[in-house]
Amino acid sequence: MLFVWYKVSFDEKWSHGSAVCETVYFFVEFVCVFPWKCVSLNNQNREKIMDGILRKLPIGIQTFEKLREGDYLYVDKTALVWRIASTETPYFLSRPRRFGKSLLLSTFEAYFEGKKELFEGLAIADMEKEWKTYPVFHLDLNAEKYDSPQALVEILSRQLTQWELKYGKGEDEETLSGRFAGVIRRACEQSGRGVVVLVDEYDKPLLQALDDGTLLDDYRKTLKAFYGVLKSSDRYLRFVFLTGVTKFAQVSVFSDLNQLNDISMKSPYAALCGITKEELVKTFLPELERLAKRRGISLQEVIDLMERQYDGYHFHPEGVGMFNPFSVLNAFDAEEMGYYWFQTGTPTYLVDLLKQSDYDIRLLIDGVEVLASAFSEYRAETNNPLPMIYQSGYLTIKGYDDDVKLYTLGFPNDEVRYGFLNFLVPFYTKVTDDETGFHKIGRASCRERV
Repeated sequence: MLFVWYKVSFDEKWSHGSAVCETVYFFVEFVCVFPWKCVSLNNQNREKIMDGILRKLPIGIQTFEKLREGDYLYVDKTALVWRIASTETPYFLSRPRRFGKSLLLSTFEAYFEGKKELFEGLAIADMEKEWKTYPVFHLDLNAEKYDSPQALVEILSRQLTQWELKYGKGEDEETLSGRFAGVIRRACEQSGRGVVVLVDEYDKPLLQALDDGTLLDDYRKTLKAFYGVLKSSDRYLRFVFLTGVTKFAQVSVFSDLNQLNDISMKSPYAALCGITKEELVKTFLPELERLAKRRGISLQEVIDLMERQYDGYHFHPEGVGMFNPFSVLNAFDAEEMGYYWFQTGTPTYLVDLLKQSDYDIRLLIDGVEVLASAFSEYRAETNNPLPMIYQSGYLTIKGYDDDVKLYTLGFPNDEVRYGFLNFLVPFYTKVTDDETGFHKIGRASCRERV
């Protein structure tokens, strides 16, 4: 961030839009926070700027280009992005909702499109020397409603049409898989480079159809054929990265793509999404200091509170603890340690799964043990909802016994514990608060810790 100071004087009133400033007969200072944006400084404005008020928090920003061009704060993950992108192995990553998966894929998109200017000042700028441009097919299945067989077909067809407008369509290509294979081949041949395929929330249609067996089976068949193209078109592909919540073994992307690298629970990739404690302090120090000042406590005390409230996600037994980025950004914006992540809504698929399950989730209060084999193909199954609860972000890894291959899972932090006990349980249990005491105890416990 560049600060350039100027001193000017006024001897008459001036206005900007509807705001009119009083007559000023003395020197006032201007600060250029960005080259195109200057604001006048009196003592109050100076204090706000130095406290970080004008620093832009990327709440809801899921596009890397928009984030960088808008000068939003960014936790630099590009060193790991470059390392992953330098390989040609297909990847799969599972992370809870609102954990930065969409922004990650957008970062890959900008990188493979050769937008060097967006990465200036980041770690990758010193690592990448060529900045080649590749055809990028970015398929986002997240923000759609899947309630009929035709809904999925129309969404996939609409996306294929956009790619075909650029690379053409074969006359004999009628099926979704045929069109997908054809457009990948033509994009490779026309550009002279392999195609990059990025799929955000690949399993969203399946998750929305979990309580409808007929629709679920239809979606499985459609996606099995569609994602199966990623294997048959391997010669035309440069890079493939998929994100989602869970694995559906019946879908071809996992049954056929034997070389798919699932990095969801691998230590080197544990910090790919989310914010580490080191990144929190390095990137958001002014916000932490302002929050500490508001609460009347020290910087270290506010960091400790943030850890108890939003930290604690572990995606590998030896992985570093991760803060939930959505909650962290909202806490800084509101200057309050609120409960933000669970307020965005409990996933419908998880509620439906738990309703069908006879698993007593009150057992999760003190943590549970799960065999490692349950995560090798973590399917959405009613007889074992724990992997799905973990992938949804309500549980995290607390320990691992390598001798017996046993994970210990528990709530990652106070925010999730509060959300689970007070919002998720009532969705499917008929046990009242008076009968269990969990509602009241959970609520009191969270208040005391915060």
